[in-house]
Amino acid sequence: MSFQPDFPPIEEPGIFFTAEEIEFELENETEIRHWLEKLIEQEDKSLRLLNFIFCSDEYLLRLNIEYLDHDTLTDIITFHYATPPAIEGDVFISIDRVRENALLYNVAFEQELCRVMAHGVLHLCGYGDKTEAEAAVMRQKEAEALERLL
Repeated sequence: MSFQPDFPPIEEPGIFFTAEEIEFELENETEIRHWLEKLIEQEDKSLRLLNFIFCSDEYLLRLNIEYLDHDTLTDIITFHYATPPAIEGDVFISIDRVRENALLYNVAFEQELCRVMAHGVLHLCGYGDKTEAEAAVMRQKEAEALERLL
């Protein structure tokens, strides 16, 4: 089953942030938006529409089961609606998972959140993480993106 929302035609490219079923507001929204736009540009891709939806573990688990047939918690699910070089998609991020992973890896919540956001953008840019080699490239790209932000 494919997840494809019925959006009106895109009038202007952009990156948008919202929350579903939780109270969450992204700090430094403008700075993070510019950072993500730069990441897309550096990958020689073209931004159309990118939605970041912050949610709970339960919300993301429901999506994981319904659309990916995975009955496991995850920090992120990315839905692509275009193929590179066009960037268009929804990136769902569990704030619960990000908080827990930040504690587990002993990093600030904001750093882990930005790493996960970059991860979603990199998926939309065409990077995978299923094999060890792909995961190594993904981690390197995430680290490079974070260096440009922090």
